[in-house]
Amino acid sequence: MIYRYRFISEHRAEFGVKRLCQVLGLRRQGFHEWAAAEAVREAAAEQERELIAVIASIHAQHRGAYGQPRITAELRRRGHVVNHKRVERLMREQGLTGITRRKRRSLTRPAAAAVTAVADVIRRDFTAREPGQRFVGDITYLPTFQGWLYLATVIDLHNREVVGHAMGDHLRADLVCDAITLAGARGLIGPGAVFHSDRGVQYTSGQFRAALTEHRIRPSIGRTGSCYDNAVAEAFFATLKTEIGTTIWRTRDQARHDLYRYLHYYNHNRLHSTLNHRTPHETRTSYHQQQAA
Repeated sequence: MIYRYRFISEHRAEFGVKRLCQVLGLRRQGFHEWAAAEAVREAAAEQERELIAVIASIHAQHRGAYGQPRITAELRRRGHVVNHKRVERLMREQGLTGITRRKRRSLTRPAAAAVTAVADVIRRDFTAREPGQRFVGDITYLPTFQGWLYLATVIDLHNREVVGHAMGDHLRADLVCDAITLAGARGLIGPGAVFHSDRGVQYTSGQFRAALTEHRIRPSIGRTGSCYDNAVAEAFFATLKTEIGTTIWRTRDQARHDLYRYLHYYNHNRLHSTLNHRTPHETRTSYHQQQAA
């Protein structure tokens, strides 16, 4: 039917609408109703083309990492009234997909002696009512042609923000101590806070325990060989390695530069599903604003 209406529209000046409708067995009223709605259809098509452009821009801005849920959330943050199924359809039609996280290889080397004096305070409850109270951390690596670059993190469970980090070409306890020190220097650790980790030698060292004591932080340690006891830290590293883009860097300095840039992006720009698609930074800021009010 639509094709015949289009044929009439294209040849109406030459043959007239009445004659073409008679030949094609159509009612003139039906054609005129279709023609009157053409402007509406064209406006809808133009709106969809504009939406596709915005979706493609968001997808590129986040280096292809965003799938349908985050792109839908970002569109709504920008004032677009849009259904997630529509976004899914448009992304599929344009060949746009998010990135699937890779499985992380663990660096944990358990301490030679069993650590029995430290309890698991977190117990897989990866939530916190307020910022600065409950943290998790771990160590990962990035490959460069100069050797490994190691990254230690401190993540606030309230808003999933990386509040402290340290990078180095070694796996000494200094690395994890520096990460804690940075978080403390930024004023993002409250008194009586808890820091949870695995049983790696860095986290069970006397040097790290002293650093925790200095910042009035209680230690918490998961069980041996259980990645689920430190799932938030594991998940962050899986996300980082999936989204950062480069698989191997020429130098450690280049890897550091990309890590600094990604950490800033993660804290300030990347929408987090656990936070109702808000960023870690705005979640912390919103909390303090509510408390002040």
